Amino acid sequence: MLVSNIVLQNWRNFAHADVRLLNRTFVIGPNASGKSNFLDSLRFLQDVAKQGGGLQKSLESRGGLSKVRCLAARQFPDVVIGVKIAEGVGKHAIWEYELGLKQEAHGKHLPIVAFERVRHQGNVLLDRPDEGDKEDRFRLTQTHLEQVNANRKFRPISEFFEGFNYLHLVPQILRFPKQFGGSSEFTGDPFGRGFLRRISQTQANVRKARLRKIEQALRIAVPQLSSLADTQDEDGNPHLQAIYTHWRSLGANQREDQFYDGTLRLIGLLWSLLEGDSVLLLEEPELSLNAGIISKLPGIMFRIQKERKKGDRQIIVSTHSPELLSDRGIIPQEVLLLRPDSEGTKIEACSDKQDIVDLVDQGMSIGEAALPHTQPENVDQLQLFR
Repeated sequence: MLVSNIVLQNWRNFAHADVRLLNRTFVIGPNASGKSNFLDSLRFLQDVAKQGGGLQKSLESRGGLSKVRCLAARQFPDVVIGVKIAEGVGKHAIWEYELGLKQEAHGKHLPIVAFERVRHQGNVLLDRPDEGDKEDRFRLTQTHLEQVNANRKFRPISEFFEGFNYLHLVPQILRFPKQFGGSSEFTGDPFGRGFLRRISQTQANVRKARLRKIEQALRIAVPQLSSLADTQDEDGNPHLQAIYTHWRSLGANQREDQFYDGTLRLIGLLWSLLEGDSVLLLEEPELSLNAGIISKLPGIMFRIQKERKKGDRQIIVSTHSPELLSDRGIIPQEVLLLRPDSEGTKIEACSDKQDIVDLVDQGMSIGEAALPHTQPENVDQLQLFR
């Protein structure tokens, strides 16, 4: 399944957004335009749905409802996230989920459910507030999405959200996980603290097959690398180990704490592309990578998507990179352009901007055609600081 459409109202940067998503979607825009916040709307649904999560904890981790409400919110202050879920691109939505949030008017002023709606193939399965909510208003401090005794009829939605995978791997955290506090279970461990443990706990034949594919890619990106494997130290801690060729006949063994940042990020990216069937959210995957490698990432994503036995996996990528967007296979329909103004950030598909479509038709890459729209108007004034 995939998210075929998302509606945001008063969510962080976005006063209102209604966009269609494809199997592969690239989100571009200026700094502070809301690329991370767009991805976070889906992570928020994941946090609400997952075990140990829930509405109150998800909002608290983001600073409360006031911190996620758009500053441009005026006459309609409720925060709304709505998604449509389909079996594939171009297919009708089989599930629709809408969640509206507001502040409790009296008492402790807790964030509460303004409305929660679920439709399955057009049939209404949930429409809150219901009679039970009216009798006990405290029920509105929780969604039905997070309650196993209440989401039975639409549990596939909860399981779908819970399966989202977000990656923004930080090499220093992967190298020295014990030196960073907090739980490695934080929303799927996006920064890599438990990444090595996750690899070691993967079924042996699956683990070896994935590492073999990653090794093949790394040999191209890192010519000195001859092999990659997982191992354990004497205390049972998991590690990655690579052999690099040099003047010694047997080469040199290195563990992940000696790998370059780009090598670690590429390993994490490739593993995440190979792992799981759920929606994959990638935050600036180009960081620390060579420009030549970055330009190949969209093609790698596409091939891995097409090789999957269970059908295409949806990938949503935020990026600034002209190299990543230089791939001629990226079409305007796959790129969302974020443009901030005084009324909140606007989102539009590049396919809706005729000037971008015309430039792509004339042979430009989507990066050449669309990235100039993300450049701040006064960027030339930065030359004063040279």
